[in-house]
Amino acid sequence: MPVIAHCDCGASYTLKDEFAGQRLGCPKCGAEIVAGTAVVVAAAAQTVPQADPVFDRDVFLLRQQHFAISEKYYVNDEQGNVLCFVQRPAYLGRLILAAIASIFAIFLWWGMILAATEAVKGNEAAAAGLVLFGMLGMFGILFLVVATIMPLRHITFYCDDSKRVRLLEVLQDSKYQFIRLTFTVRDPQGRVLARLKKNILSDIFRRRWKCDEPSGRPLCEAKEDSIILSMLRRLLGNFYGLLRTNFIITRPSGELLGEFNRKFTILDRYVLDLKSDRRRTLDRRLALALGVMLDTGERR
Repeated sequence: MPVIAHCDCGASYTLKDEFAGQRLGCPKCGAEIVAGTAVVVAAAAQTVPQADPVFDRDVFLLRQQHFAISEKYYVNDEQGNVLCFVQRPAYLGRLILAAIASIFAIFLWWGMILAATEAVKGNEAAAAGLVLFGMLGMFGILFLVVATIMPLRHITFYCDDSKRVRLLEVLQDSKYQFIRLTFTVRDPQGRVLARLKKNILSDIFRRRWKCDEPSGRPLCEAKEDSIILSMLRRLLGNFYGLLRTNFIITRPSGELLGEFNRKFTILDRYVLDLKSDRRRTLDRRLALALGVMLDTGERR
């Protein structure tokens, strides 16, 4: 009968029964572990306590509130009880102002480009170069205008939709990010719990988000469940919801911690299932923050 060896770093190993009771070295961290003893089994049955009873569970249901300007979610348990409320403001007034300013800036920019082309009239190569420069510059101006006017879009977890008590914050680190996006997860006291990041270039083949400890040590990663489905989604889109974007959450070693799945319903429903992490070594607050980013950050 196989025996199980668990390490405090979170790694688990299935070994032959001949290793029962032997002291071994964890291949992941090098710590000494004992295979199949009563002490190890008892330790494996214990779960890491969470910071708040709200997060002390393995399954969370996320329901996005539709017909709302801001992105809003209710997080429920498996029985449908509301656990918390999540909001990411849209800043409609700022968005309208950014649109008006962008139109004005584009007219002003193209007026300058047309004046410059008149100055080189008769030189077709120079005129073509100015037009190309104008098109490239237009996109840069649009980005700068919108980024300057629009505030950072932080995500806040509240106890309920009255928004009186905060549970968690996911802060956008900068508006001027092109390839590498980063967010900081903080508790209500302002302590940094982790940093979420993604590289847009890696999304060409498979979408993924990484979660690091404040020290920079990799903690976990969320990536699309299948690279084949990922490529099909690039070609066909979600194909009327049939190619739903689901994610798996793993440790850097590849050990499965959980899944974030989109349910096939008319309105958006998501299931964050962390039953694979039976000791709850992954802070549920970070898992929920990651789950919300997998939706709002990917614009699914």
